[in-house]
Amino acid sequence: MPTITIDGKLMEFEQGQSILDVATENEIEIPQYCYHPSLSVVASCRICLAEVWGPNPRNNNKLEPMPKLLPTCQTPAGDGQVVYTTSPKATANQKSVMELLLNHHPIDCPTCDQAGECSLQDYAYEYGRGERRCDTEKITQSKKDVGDNIMLYGDRCIMCTRCVRFAEEVTGTAELYISGRGVKEEIDVFPGMGINNELSGNVIDLCPVGALLDKDFMFQQRVWLLKTTPSIDPLTSSGDNINIEHNNNKVYRVKPRTNLDINQYWITDEVRYGWKFIHDEFRVVTSDDDTELHAADILQKATRIAILVSPMITCEDAWLLGQLIRSIDANAIIGIGPIPIVGEDKTFPSGFTIRSEKAPNARGVRRALGDALTYDEWKTKIASADTVVVTGNYPEEWDTPTITDEQKLILIDTLQNELTVRADVFLPAATWAEKAGTFENYSNKLQLFEQALQPIGDAQAEGQIAMNLQALIDDMETTTFNPATVRLRMADAGILGMLEVELPMNTNRVDTDMPLSEL
Repeated sequence: MPTITIDGKLMEFEQGQSILDVATENEIEIPQYCYHPSLSVVASCRICLAEVWGPNPRNNNKLEPMPKLLPTCQTPAGDGQVVYTTSPKATANQKSVMELLLNHHPIDCPTCDQAGECSLQDYAYEYGRGERRCDTEKITQSKKDVGDNIMLYGDRCIMCTRCVRFAEEVTGTAELYISGRGVKEEIDVFPGMGINNELSGNVIDLCPVGALLDKDFMFQQRVWLLKTTPSIDPLTSSGDNINIEHNNNKVYRVKPRTNLDINQYWITDEVRYGWKFIHDEFRVVTSDDDTELHAADILQKATRIAILVSPMITCEDAWLLGQLIRSIDANAIIGIGPIPIVGEDKTFPSGFTIRSEKAPNARGVRRALGDALTYDEWKTKIASADTVVVTGNYPEEWDTPTITDEQKLILIDTLQNELTVRADVFLPAATWAEKAGTFENYSNKLQLFEQALQPIGDAQAEGQIAMNLQALIDDMETTTFNPATVRLRMADAGILGMLEVELPMNTNRVDTDMPLSEL
């Protein structure tokens, strides 16, 4: 394979890779603003320029310097090249670029939501000058409302054009454009056309400074106080990888987690803002002390049980519920809850697809339960049951089944609906953010996610509820629900191959090395 030397480190590369790509793969940091691996390369920010030496075939392949600094994001790596990103010339360029960018940038870091995760801050510290040498008046721009979820602070924009290229190349909607020239250049939206496409929130993540901000998150938290937990999209069958960012047991925002095989670098606004049901005022999180005893008593007295297992819960939860009901009634009527379908799948020019199926684990629940009926089939058979167990955990109103007055109803759910008042026993369930587990997406990929929050109130994971009821029925001491242990049991039962399950990867977040003091 061809080799290249970057800052004294010899490394192999594949033809077609840029110098910046090779450096990044080998954990050599080169500052960059305009570059993003999913977007076209414009090489406009100029901070990634480096000194490049290469073999000259006209001079017996003698190593000679290029006549000028080259943008590493745009320059293909060449066999035998030697690159210096920290040489005096490269360092002088970095300082000059930072000086020019900061010349008109407002000094409002204390009030900017980007503070703490801002490339401008980081590079100003690492590559900038210690003083401002320009005494001209700063050029200012206005603050603009550019979409339902996005606010543009023009003063802070460094014209990296990532957002413009995203709207042109990834979504193909092109709501953003560059207005003016020179010092009057600015990002804007076409009149009457805000940036409100289904992936619009991703421009907030793409912005390396605090120019594009999330209205929903503005002034809510300082980012260095947030804890980050890797998770999976709980609203659709896509299985998009996400990060839940939270503090004091409250979610503040959800951001994409890179997985090139599933969601690339993006998530939909539906997923980005669809977590609000966790803290919804209509969520039911309390129960009586003897509720589980009552539920266990109903199950023990049942002669025919029907259970509806929601496609919104995890594989582990579904399996334990199935085990519980089958231990009481071997011929129980087992069905999968309604799977919401909204519109049709929509694929963007980048290949990112929004799935019309709005359930994260329909395939995983079917895998865990084995022989299970569809919702429509299940509804036609439950008349013979004297006891019905229903799980919900839907983020909004759903197609609840009709339960007769003669039937006992045990409901395990999160939000109020038509069944919460009707239920003989209501057991509050934990949302996906309050538990760990496995989801199986539309392409049958099994992915783990971690618990971000402690369950609110009396809410518990459906798996814990199933274990508690089993212990009461068997007159044994209950144990704590551990999804990893349950997965081992499922693997032993031949339901889940452990090697099939994909562990959560990077969180795309670098924790600050600044010590924090408690007040």
